[in-house]
Amino acid sequence: MKIIDLTHNISNNMPVFLKDEKPNLKQVNNVQDDGFSQTLLNIYSHNGTHMDAPLHVIENALTLDKMDVSNFMGLGIVIDCKDLVNAKEKIIDISYIEKNRINVEKAEFLIFNTGYFHKWGNKDYFKDYPILHENLINYIINHKKKGIGIDLMSIDIISSENLPIHNKILKNNIVIIENLTNLDRLGNDLFEFYALPLKYENSDGAPVRAIGIIR
Repeated sequence: MKIIDLTHNISNNMPVFLKDEKPNLKQVNNVQDDGFSQTLLNIYSHNGTHMDAPLHVIENALTLDKMDVSNFMGLGIVIDCKDLVNAKEKIIDISYIEKNRINVEKAEFLIFNTGYFHKWGNKDYFKDYPILHENLINYIINHKKKGIGIDLMSIDIISSENLPIHNKILKNNIVIIENLTNLDRLGNDLFEFYALPLKYENSDGAPVRAIGIIR
């Protein structure tokens, strides 16, 4: 069995979306002075490797704390679209499904490997990244997948204000996991995917510890 961590480390200097404040991790107690160590965590719900709930973009919609935990785990498959890194038009369409259709049909989570996780920590991570074509979005919805994951800051273009892709997917109660990493290590076969969000009241999104298990 092989367990692969798909989660970026949370730190004070990590990349964050547009005008979000960076996390503030402050040690408030230490073993030498207090007999124990403790850290105050100040972090936006959509910083780092995180999950989006329907409430993220839809008023009065479902929150992560109200979803059954079974929605955060299941069979996953990586869809390799790294060839788009240097492409003029960076669109992930239904043709990427056809390359591994049998496994994609069985999977509950579709994980898109754009290769951009290698750009984490530099400005290129936010620039000119691939987005999902409508025909692929319709496939995900019609096949009732539990969720999609991607190694990008957002599944919509960075300048989008109305987040149309988020809206279309989340209104179907399909979760979105963004800022994944280490996707090259998962191979082309089905694996067990777990992305368990921090459970807090009325959560519109939350950091996750995402892992893949290859048996």
